[in-house]
Amino acid sequence: MAIRVTLDRMLLERRMSLTELCDRVGITMANLSILKTGKAKAVRFSTLEALCRELGCQPGDLLQFTDEPGDEDDDGTE
Repeated sequence: MAIRVTLDRMLLERRMSLTELCDRVGITMANLSILKTGKAKAVRFSTLEALCRELGCQPGDLLQFTDEPGDEDDDGTE
């Protein structure tokens, strides 16, 4: 089980680059890239709020719960 970040899909739908979103939200490219690739372990509500504001979406548009096998870490934990 995992929470998936669908930021790449939102950027594509909005025809917005990662660089443009970084500038508009005030988050570093490195941190936004970590979030986009699903490597983030947490996200601040203030960051989520800023992303939703700039992308014109709801938190549920950026986050997706998946219950598919293989979404656990290598040791079998979440």
